[in-house]
Amino acid sequence: MARSGLRLRIRENHVILENGILGVTISRPDGLVTAIKYNGIDNLLETTNEESNRGYWDLVWSSPGSPGTTGTFQVIRGTNMEIIVANEEQIELSFSAKWDTYLQGKLAPLNIDKRFVMLRGSSGFYTYAIYERLEGWPGFNLDETRVVFKLNKNKFHYMAMADNRQRPMPSSEDRLPGRGEQLAYPEAVVLVDPVEPKFKGEVDDKYQYSCEDEDLKVHGWICFNPAVGFWQISPSNEFRTGGPLKQELTSHVGPTTLAMFISAHYGGNDLVLKFEEGEPWKKVFGPVFMYLNSAKEGEDPLSLWQDAKQQVLKEVKSWPYSFPASDDFPKSVQRGSVSGRLLVKDRYISDDYIVGNGGYIGLAPPGDIGSWQTECKGYQFWTRADEDGLFAINNIRMGEYNLYAWIPGFIGDYRNDAVISISPGCNIETGDIVYEPPRHGPTLWEIGIPDRCAKEFYIPEPKPNYINKLYVNHPDRFRQYGLWERYGELYPSDDLVYTVGESNYATDWFFSHVTRKREDKTYESSTWQIKFKLNIVKATETYKLRVALASANRADLQIRINNREQNPVLFTTGLIGGDNAIARHGIHGLYWLFNVNIEGSMLVEGDINTIYLTQANATSPFQGIMYDYIRLEGP
Repeated sequence: MARSGLRLRIRENHVILENGILGVTISRPDGLVTAIKYNGIDNLLETTNEESNRGYWDLVWSSPGSPGTTGTFQVIRGTNMEIIVANEEQIELSFSAKWDTYLQGKLAPLNIDKRFVMLRGSSGFYTYAIYERLEGWPGFNLDETRVVFKLNKNKFHYMAMADNRQRPMPSSEDRLPGRGEQLAYPEAVVLVDPVEPKFKGEVDDKYQYSCEDEDLKVHGWICFNPAVGFWQISPSNEFRTGGPLKQELTSHVGPTTLAMFISAHYGGNDLVLKFEEGEPWKKVFGPVFMYLNSAKEGEDPLSLWQDAKQQVLKEVKSWPYSFPASDDFPKSVQRGSVSGRLLVKDRYISDDYIVGNGGYIGLAPPGDIGSWQTECKGYQFWTRADEDGLFAINNIRMGEYNLYAWIPGFIGDYRNDAVISISPGCNIETGDIVYEPPRHGPTLWEIGIPDRCAKEFYIPEPKPNYINKLYVNHPDRFRQYGLWERYGELYPSDDLVYTVGESNYATDWFFSHVTRKREDKTYESSTWQIKFKLNIVKATETYKLRVALASANRADLQIRINNREQNPVLFTTGLIGGDNAIARHGIHGLYWLFNVNIEGSMLVEGDINTIYLTQANATSPFQGIMYDYIRLEGP
């Protein structure tokens, strides 16, 4: 191994992996990363932290039937270390722990095998893990699992996760009582006396740096002296839960960087893995790549971000990796592919087929229509259709799947009823996939764009004392803290009224239908109105109201027509949702579509009709919904 620079040194309580570029120290047999040596820096990790709080896998679990999305936090510690590969090209180490009945109630009932891989000539290292449950084991909930790295706080002060989402960051000390003042929830703090005066008055909230999984390929931190970057690269989403629109945390004050695999963020309890008594399961998470880079003296340290993006392209091209030694991670030749063309048939838009340009097409475990967005236990494989509607999904693991799709610009979800079986080397041609979105009759009017988010609606400026400077004059201004409070300021007594043909949803439709705070600090529901005129009404026919929601959080949407006191109501969703996207600046959570029949006899011809939308559940500021799109269809 010396000729290639690869070297494995085994100490009593640690092992050290080196390849001439970097060195990684891992505790033995726990499998906790305690030190990363690179570019003259002895340890990129935070040395004032305990060794168990630097670089680690963890999870949150709870008893079966537990409500909510929280539970017992567990740093995953191995009890056995094994050298899997050690040659001139690769070192791969296993740190595993097996579960037994005597651990019931103490540790999550899982066998976990954590792997760390270092390759010759590679400026970084990989980690992945195999989680397994055996038949007969007790049921439990798996709320969250991830990989965490806590970097040296004296060196890493600049965070980057996108071209337009990067900035110098406050320190963890700035969030402490006296320096920071907690806002409506613990994660959000306004900095009143930060160590660095330039951050004074800003809000720090880790949820402001969330990202959709489809865009979450790289994020990390830059040290300016010397110029060093630490990046977490995820070349694939196959092992993440909830599909391409699932949102996850990235990096945040600490300095901390995360690789999230399972979480209830922006989905709530629907995204908690729930295992029945005796249910077997196995899944591979990762590999993810911890990439290190450096700039020469005189070069712009921010060039490290551009280099990290280039490294992402190399990692994606190399996926699925050929090097993982576990048989549970299938190589490229063991995988299959699916291709075809996505079309849309909507006779009220065109007599011809419409190409599904930009449509999302994916394979996920068999389930109901739209079930992919809450699917957690299996693997998912997604792509986007090109301008001709053509798509190809490659490198699919063996197994059985449904083909799912949805197309921006159209409501609803597609699912191919036939189960697709993937075998090694298969190339399945689906031919033309035709999605017929829900349609009752011609569009009489519509509000918004059917794109599963509320971004096109009116998003107010934040209060001056709730600013994150990154999002000033930024396309993602919805990530500013406290925007839900602005509704009560804009509508202190009367609620929103939208007049079809006169109002503009970009300026007149508030992005979130929330509660209003009373003077006595309690909350009241709000009722929005949509006013419209119909020159002709067919009294014996049925009209259809389509209401697509981009988010719902402990909400009860009640719909009435032409009578604000209508009882019983025309329609109610009942209590729905728990995605908490309002508080977490997410602009969307889980997607909901409701189809409401309106009898023509309930409508008025030639005069103003009014639809009343009441969000009736009102005990907190975060109960509410975000609309995606509303449409009234004629008979």
